Formats: sequence, C-alpha cells, structure tokens
Amino acid sequence: MSTPSVKQLEAFWWAATCSNFATAAQRVHLSVSSLSKRISELESTLGQPLFDRSGHRAVLTEAGQRLLPAALDVLNAMAALGQALNSREALAGHCRFGVGDLSALTWLPAFVAAVRQAHPRLALEPCVDVGGVLEQRLDDGELDFAVIAGRSSRSRLLSQPVGAAQFAWAAAPHLQGAGRMGAAALLRRHALVTLPPQAGTTRLLDDWLLAHGATVRERILCNSWGAVAGMLRAGLGVGFLPTGWIAALGLRAVGGTSARSALAPLHYAFQWRRGDARALIPAMQRLAQTQVDFTVSPGLAGAQD
Repeated sequence: MSTPSVKQLEAFWWAATCSNFATAAQRVHLSVSSLSKRISELESTLGQPLFDRSGHRAVLTEAGQRLLPAALDVLNAMAALGQALNSREALAGHCRFGVGDLSALTWLPAFVAAVRQAHPRLALEPCVDVGGVLEQRLDDGELDFAVIAGRSSRSRLLSQPVGAAQFAWAAAPHLQGAGRMGAAALLRRHALVTLPPQAGTTRLLDDWLLAHGATVRERILCNSWGAVAGMLRAGLGVGFLPTGWIAALGLRAVGGTSARSALAPLHYAFQWRRGDARALIPAMQRLAQTQVDFTVSPGLAGAQD
C-alpha cells in the first residue's frame, strides 16, 4: 500500500472539521472538485472510504474517525518543521478573522497596520459581527481566528486571554434624572440602549442586573456600538459604554463610583480551532497580544456631528 501524501491528509482534515466541503476547499485554496479528488485519492490509497456520502451531508465513517487524530499529528509535525526552518519568514496568503464592533472601533486599525508591516504578503479580511456569530463561523472553519468576549465553551475551539474592556453606565446630560439617579433607577424610567443578546456584553449586563435587583423598563437593541452611543447622546435612554468614551462623547457617567455599582470588566480572548498548527495562528496571537487596547479613542465617524 502506498503512503498518503501530506496534501491528501490536509484536504481530509479540513473536510472532516469544517461545516461542509465548500468551506474546507476555501481553507486549502482548492476548488471543491479538487478537494474531493484528493480525498478520493486518499481513500483509494487506504483502501477504504473515509466519508459516508449517502446522505445530504458527508459524514465520517469509522475509518475516517480513526484516521483524524493521526492525520492531525502528521500536519502538526509538518507545521512544526516548517516553523523551525522558516522562523523568520513573513507569512503569505489570505487570512480571514473575526472581531466584534467594539474591537473594530478601537484597536483593529492598529492591528491591521502591525500585521501589514510584519507580513506584507498576507492579505487580511476582517469580519465584524457579534461574538456568538463569530464563534459559530470559527467553529465551522470559515474564520482563521477571532477575538471575542469571553472564553469559548466549544470543544473544538481554544482560547487565550488578550485584553479586557471596562464599561460604565452613561446617559445624555439632558436625560431626566441623569444628574441625580443611579443606573438602576434610570432603567425603571427610561429605555436600556444596548447590544443584542448574542453579544458578549450580555453576560456582563445580566450579572449586573441580578446583583442590583434591577429591572429593565424597555430595551432598544442595536448591534453597533456607534449607534448605541449616538442614541444615548440623543437622550433615548441609558446604557453603558467603554469608560474612555463617555466624556469624549459629551455624555454623563451615572450609577455612582463605588465598586458595587461598577460594571465588571469584560475579558476578551483570542480564539482558534483546536489542531490548527499553522504558523499563522501563533503569529497573529502574538500581534493581538500587543495591539488589543480598548482604551483607544473610538473611531465613530460622525459621532460629534
């Protein structure tokens, strides 16, 4: 029996761990037909099918499940060898990664600039969305990595802390009661302007509401921090923003200054897929560690208009 090639094992691993063959083909820069051909060649070499293609979606056979960890060992070994031989070589190719809206408005431009300087041949494609959506896309193999609030609970994803954002309650100075009421009291009289439930800030908000026995009269939901800030400036309700934004946007901090009244910091993590040993991952993780900074002034175009 002939020996499987690394390219065949690579095609098999991505096909087995991505949500579909089309996504896997994108990850290895092949057409779907070329990816399928490599997998068919691998099956022919091994003398047994690795995928059951009888249903709507191809699923691993018992032989495919047995091969998966061995294929990953080979790919990890090849990646380690490549890193040892080319430790100073700049990365090339295409990198699609995910960040939340808060990251996009603060540290993302500096991160992209740092990556372009270190790896000018690497094409970047940032995808901005709420954390729950980005985590699903990462798990499906559509993204190379993501910087998301909180650690992942998914078994196929790994997480490494990279930074934290500190928030405070804020309202427009002209909002009735903003100068004398705390956040809990304001929430009983005015709408809460905040991100949708899929956002990482939802856990932070729920914990604060529970700790203070606070109730929410009404919610205005929007997946854009810029829009949230704009609605708060217009006096449409009360909400929370990064602490460095409040004075810069002409808003009033509310809720008191005691530790009990403060919102907990929201920790962010660099997340990637378990078993992805490409040199791209540690390189991007190192740059993220140096560039993630939520105290950067917001890039809110038109916020002061």
